[in-house]
Amino acid sequence: MAASTLTTLELLAPARDYVCGVAAVDFGADALYIGGPKFGARQAATNTAEAIARLVEYAHTYGVRVYVALNTLVFDHELAEAGRVAREMCACGADALIVQDMAYTRMDLPRDVELHASTQTCNTTPGGAAFLASSGFSRVILERGLTLDQIRAIRAATDVELEAFVHGAICVAYSGRCYMSRTLSARSGNRGDCMQACRLPYDLLDASGRPVVRGKHLLSVRDLNLSDRLGVLADAGVCSFKIEGRLKEIGYVKNVTAAYRRALDRVIADRPQLRRGSAGETAFDFGPSLEKSFTRGFTHYFLDGKRSGVASFDTPKAVGDLIGTVKNIARDHFMIDRAGVLHNGDGLCFAGPGGELSGTNVNRAEGVRVWPNRMEGIRPGTAVYRNYDHAFNVQLDRSRTVRKIAVCGELVMGGAELRLRLTDSDGTVAEASVAGPFAEADQPGRALDTLRRNCTKTGDTPFVIRELTVTGQPVRFVPAAAANTLRREALDRLKQARLAAHSRRPRRAEDPARPYPFLDDAAYLNVTNRLSAQFYRDHGVASPGIAPDLRRDLAGETVMTMSYCLRRELGECLRERPSLRGDLCLRHGQHLYDLRFDCGRCEMSVVYRGRADEKESSRP
Repeated sequence: MAASTLTTLELLAPARDYVCGVAAVDFGADALYIGGPKFGARQAATNTAEAIARLVEYAHTYGVRVYVALNTLVFDHELAEAGRVAREMCACGADALIVQDMAYTRMDLPRDVELHASTQTCNTTPGGAAFLASSGFSRVILERGLTLDQIRAIRAATDVELEAFVHGAICVAYSGRCYMSRTLSARSGNRGDCMQACRLPYDLLDASGRPVVRGKHLLSVRDLNLSDRLGVLADAGVCSFKIEGRLKEIGYVKNVTAAYRRALDRVIADRPQLRRGSAGETAFDFGPSLEKSFTRGFTHYFLDGKRSGVASFDTPKAVGDLIGTVKNIARDHFMIDRAGVLHNGDGLCFAGPGGELSGTNVNRAEGVRVWPNRMEGIRPGTAVYRNYDHAFNVQLDRSRTVRKIAVCGELVMGGAELRLRLTDSDGTVAEASVAGPFAEADQPGRALDTLRRNCTKTGDTPFVIRELTVTGQPVRFVPAAAANTLRREALDRLKQARLAAHSRRPRRAEDPARPYPFLDDAAYLNVTNRLSAQFYRDHGVASPGIAPDLRRDLAGETVMTMSYCLRRELGECLRERPSLRGDLCLRHGQHLYDLRFDCGRCEMSVVYRGRADEKESSRP
């Protein structure tokens, strides 16, 4: 099958910083995403231009693309700086900018750098994706809560690239449509400072204000794990498989990237029309295990349809693997029902008597006996989870996993010159020579073996020379210094040739005549500056509305919309004769939130009622 007919699949990994980015590349990513100096949706994961430029060079050597996230909303007084940062990222070699704010479409940015529509643009519909494609976006990053049928419908409506999250934390609300943080603080998710209000405990109140559920994390959902669903996503038209985690530590990046590299390679191997998106082979010296990295428990979420069982009511924290159950306890240790599963240094997690999550460390473990750092809360019958596997993490820290690009070499010997030509797996060619004279070897076999060995050493370069053919007679004696110089120069030229061959793809053209398809939803366009407002006016929106992030008081406003439904999760779906009828409300402290249920769309919305104490004080 000709290469031009192959569809490229991309494993997209997160990079908190340069070090995590290098690890993502080494452990198998085809692309990575990283925050710039400002305007990224993770304020705690910013990077200098110098660091990004270094990472771009490292990544591009392997054909790995680098996308810079500038996906917060921009205020009017920040437009000039946002434009400067965007151009700086382009100058650093970024392959694309991930943006939420339409202001970037009205800035003077280089045309050879793509724009990717962040998931913050709430990409849930075929019409929305097609509109973004016609507005200059080369890729649409899908909302996490979509079903396979919804993804297929989007694929059928447009030829734009589709990127989907396949692993990690889930934003329970439609991304970009969550203003919950703003009701509890000055912090805003759309401004890169989400306080994770969805992970807080809430009371559920019925129509009379009576608590139905108390102190549970009613909006906190489990973490996504679609490692066994990559094939169906590829068949549905997804080309980029995204791992969440720009705030995660390097161990998470290594382990999760490695696990998905193996999973995606199996998908590609089973489908001859597919190919991977970068070069190089990664030889893992450990066994990747998704359960060993941070997780609140895994879910497919709604990929196979809307369903219950996706929430984590008891805790928003990482729980880990279920190890066993406590059989009995002594003064300073306990006995578990399985032998040899715990080791010194492991971290444990378990539910206390009141359901609260507690934890401790293993000081010593012998068979079924475990001596923890503390015994508080441990009782017979307690289910014990391991949320930190010490032995696995030591192995991960010590991993010498490397990624190498396969190269074939041709060495031509002559009395006056020795020439080495290298060709890598992508067909990139580089050549170097070293001048003689080189005398005929007294021991041809030994000289040839030594020359082969010296010319195939690749050390810490990105390459491994799999095959070396030697031509030219008679065999010459080549000093080791000359052979080493030749090899180093040829490998360096090959790296430079690969960097020069890396090409950025031009941005899609904007169709100025394409109208915005959802004029009845114009109040939630998140317009916070004049350039974004101009973009929407150019596409037929007469009055883009005032974005919630520009308002001080959100009382009466819808602050969340989502595929997740609390009624469905509690077994009280309105379509299934629920016992819990009437209006429902969430309460956190003094803050009240009314729940609205759209059964036609199978969606839930959260409307901020305001503070209960303010309501009381306003009464006559």
